[in-house]
Amino acid sequence: MLDTHFIVREPLLNSQERVLGYELFWQDVAASGRAPSAEEALHLVRFAAECLGGAEADSLLGEQLVFLEITPHLLGHPALDALPVRGTVLVLRAAELADDATIAKVAQARARGFAISLRGLVDPAMLDARLRSELAYLEVSMGAPDFAAQVQQHQTQAPSRLQVIARGVNSWKAYDLSASLSMYAFVGHLHLSPRPGNFARELNPAQTLILQLMDMVRKNAEVKQLENVLKRDPALSYKLLRYINSAGFGLGCEIQSLRHAVTMLGYSPLYRWLALLLATATTTGYSPVLMQTAVIRGRFSELLGAGFLPRQEAENLFVAGMFSLLDKLLGVPMEQVLEKIQLSESITQALLSREGIYGPFLALAEACELNNADVEAMATSLCMDVKQVNQAQMAALAWAQTLQL
Repeated sequence: MLDTHFIVREPLLNSQERVLGYELFWQDVAASGRAPSAEEALHLVRFAAECLGGAEADSLLGEQLVFLEITPHLLGHPALDALPVRGTVLVLRAAELADDATIAKVAQARARGFAISLRGLVDPAMLDARLRSELAYLEVSMGAPDFAAQVQQHQTQAPSRLQVIARGVNSWKAYDLSASLSMYAFVGHLHLSPRPGNFARELNPAQTLILQLMDMVRKNAEVKQLENVLKRDPALSYKLLRYINSAGFGLGCEIQSLRHAVTMLGYSPLYRWLALLLATATTTGYSPVLMQTAVIRGRFSELLGAGFLPRQEAENLFVAGMFSLLDKLLGVPMEQVLEKIQLSESITQALLSREGIYGPFLALAEACELNNADVEAMATSLCMDVKQVNQAQMAALAWAQTLQL
């Protein structure tokens, strides 16, 4: 049953570890490494259209790309009409593009504005010249014995607009190789593994100041006291107000100052904004993809809990989700991180053991990133169906783009 398919996202990175987009696929397909069936591909297109389509489709994911693997028969299917053309990349397997009729359909999809990516090409010399001219992306497996030679051949023969992408990047050494060859790379969940020797290990001055502010907010300090602390770093004040005024928080007016924010919205939202500011204030060992993952996980966790917990409790889930990656951002064990940050017992319990009131929601959000086979059981234990989980993940992905990290 396709209604039991959970969505998985895999980030596409450039050589600076910045997220260029995501491939979306079903957990069952990803776990087996197989191509999707025609039914699974159609279901994926319809799901993506539901989440990404509509009047705001062109801005939902900002400038980021969405890769969807389809089967050739879908190239002329009406379901494609509901997808946003800008930013959508249709992925096809080389073995399925052998006949003239299919190549003609690829050209038609390209003429409509869709970008095309080719997967599974074993011999570069076998690529039809007509097809090469229609491609925007061509994927090469890192596991190929002649990987570097394949990449060089494609880059030499390909039109200047064609980008060669590395697949199967499962180590930072492999990622660095792809970056040195001017390639983009799909990295699975490599970004959740720390880079050796690339850690901050200590909080920087900005993060220390933010922690002080978070402690003051937790204790309901006077706004003037908060303002005096924040004045020590004007750049932080600017960044905080930019986050607060982002579309992600849906305010009806522009917040001009910290006092204005507290007056309009109270202290509870301020704590979550400071949590966001803390995670994105890393300088040493800076990893844009890890930052974005932390933000998405925080929002995803919050949305999962929104229908079950009071609003303030759900906001605490955002903090728990954000902080669940703080140890990787800093390169220190979570226990040491928590020695520096005063958090509630419930958040601490979720971070250390994925238990307590927040733990199951955080664990579910994390499992969706890791393509964990226990996702269905975890969702069922929280009385959630697959549609709720998938929609929450896509909503979190779109929300993160509004922050312009």
